[in-house]
Amino acid sequence: MRTGARPFLLILALVLGCNGSRDQLLADLQSPRPEVRALAVKKLAGQGNADDLVLFTRAAKDLAAIVRAEAAVALGESQDPRVVDLLGELLEDSDEEVQGRAAMALSKVKNDKAKAYLTLQYGRRGRSTRQVIVQALKSANVHDAMAEVVAAEAKAQWDRNLLAFTEGALPERVGAAEELGKSGRPEAVSRLLPLVRDSQVILAAAAVRGLGDAGDKQAVGQIALLLDESFPELRESAITALMKLQDPAVALKLQAVAVEKSAVSPLALDAILAFPRSPETDSALCAIALDGAPSEAMDAGRSMRARGGCPVEPIAERLARPATASSGLQAVASLGPAAQPLLAKVTPWLNQPDASLRMLAVEAVAAVGDAASVPVLQKLYEQEVKGLEAMRADWVTQKLPEKYGPGFDPATAPKDVHSHVPGDAERAAKHATLFERVKALNAARAREAGQPVVQHRVPTELYDDVEAERLAPLATLLRALGTLKAPGALDLLKGYSQDASSTLRMAALVGLTRLGQEGVEVAKAGLLEPERDLQKALAQALSEAGEPGQAALVELMPKMGSEKLLALDALTHGSGVPASASAALQAVVREGGAEAALAAQLLGRMQAKDAVPTLLKALDEPNSVARRDVLLALGAIGETQAAEVVARDLFHDLPEIRAAAATALKKIGTPAQAESLAALKGDYFRSVRESAGAALTKDGTAAGGAR
Repeated sequence: MRTGARPFLLILALVLGCNGSRDQLLADLQSPRPEVRALAVKKLAGQGNADDLVLFTRAAKDLAAIVRAEAAVALGESQDPRVVDLLGELLEDSDEEVQGRAAMALSKVKNDKAKAYLTLQYGRRGRSTRQVIVQALKSANVHDAMAEVVAAEAKAQWDRNLLAFTEGALPERVGAAEELGKSGRPEAVSRLLPLVRDSQVILAAAAVRGLGDAGDKQAVGQIALLLDESFPELRESAITALMKLQDPAVALKLQAVAVEKSAVSPLALDAILAFPRSPETDSALCAIALDGAPSEAMDAGRSMRARGGCPVEPIAERLARPATASSGLQAVASLGPAAQPLLAKVTPWLNQPDASLRMLAVEAVAAVGDAASVPVLQKLYEQEVKGLEAMRADWVTQKLPEKYGPGFDPATAPKDVHSHVPGDAERAAKHATLFERVKALNAARAREAGQPVVQHRVPTELYDDVEAERLAPLATLLRALGTLKAPGALDLLKGYSQDASSTLRMAALVGLTRLGQEGVEVAKAGLLEPERDLQKALAQALSEAGEPGQAALVELMPKMGSEKLLALDALTHGSGVPASASAALQAVVREGGAEAALAAQLLGRMQAKDAVPTLLKALDEPNSVARRDVLLALGAIGETQAAEVVARDLFHDLPEIRAAAATALKKIGTPAQAESLAALKGDYFRSVRESAGAALTKDGTAAGGAR
């Protein structure tokens, strides 16, 4: 009997032990610690007890995301059709980890309702969840899973936009018109074309923008007619659409807008510059160089320099008459060395009494690079200085004080004898001391960050008799002497680089950038001045000064703080970037912000392979404003190891990011991305479809590797 009792007691102990363990898990479900509750759910799910489904249902409503995630897994393991709706709710959870677990759980139920939840939520979720949804559908043996959900998302977007377009209020119709156009579908074009002449300007403008995104050139004719309208919004939308449609046939109409010197003239010039080169665009740019506003004329002429210049006969005719000479001189200044044959007709205008024509002639000979004009320019400089001498003379010959005299400092002023408030003097002194400590602390932080403490210039005069416009001729001469590398220009411009007038100081610093390494060394200090206009002009000049100037921009970029955006913009629009810039640009990318986008563009242009790890790390930031530029930079560099990381953004919820990822994979992709790219050929957005199609070869595989 004793021997028979032992097996019974052992079994009883095991049963009691198991019950005790389960009782502990049930108790853990009430624990105040989320990780304990999550572990309890996980262990209970492992026991496979069907009666625990109600516990998992309750856990799915837990306040802690970690518990809800484990509950989703447990519900999926049950494979009970009753949990599909609850998992559908978890698929809309605020936490992405819960969303992913719910998606995989739905794949285990394997019924049409679960598949419908997955398909519906693909178009509503972010990148990581969309990727898991595709994986879940594949696990559920859905053929071409990504293609199916992409097509479903496209259909839902089209139906939603079409409904808003046909039945919505005016604001809804405006937004829907643009979204329909982005689809690029022929039906969208046929619906938007009648609205081009709609009486509601805001709706007509939206339809025009949508037609531009649609990319169908049959709309060019009707859109071009809107350039004659008087509504600025409609004209701006028409120019933007024509820029995207890129039909050189409308270059003449855009030229007319560009030379009218209105608010939309710069945009019309940008549209012409965006067109493929053709005789029509060349002719339009030459006309703008003659008759456009100074800024548009300069941009048009600069673009024609690389195209061989413009016909000289029309410019020569303008230079022959005083009434039209200003436009001819403007064209020569914009064309620069390409206008060398016209130099003989320009130099006579250096001796004209009309100051405006004389200064235009100075700019023209400097742009052409006529060193023979230097003696004339030096004489004009001496005359200008003599004319300003009396007006620029100091009223007070002694230097103005920069500190309070004894007894005049408000921080140390004695207490008012009529004041009856105790402690006023002590309180004022305490506040002054605190303010000085704050300033010292800010200065220390700036030094630690490698940023210099900018000292604002103390005015040398209480009042300046000379207005900035009156100093413009002298500033023009200073720039010209620097550009032509006149004898003694370096010392002359160094003297003006500290002038009290920002107009002359800017001209001197810009002129110094044209004088080689020594001039650049002096000029680059101006990047740290507080005047933004001076910083912008100097950054552009340094970018145009070749490698010494570009290297100076890169060197001072870390010290410029938020103003480094000016340096990056100048480098982006310049002729090149020094190879040494990679480290500084990578630091900007790591800092993030708007500057990171320009830095990524430059790294891509440089094809800086050493920047690949930094760019890949930048993609870990889900809300980065530079994400698109980082992807394109990785594509430009063409490093195959980046393909897998870039391919993740084929699932991104923003179409511009999907398009950028596909464009990047066109060069760096491998066959592993072919399926995803093929699926995106059914995307709602035309830009995504075209980018995905371009990334695939004729046999349907992704383009392989960098070449």
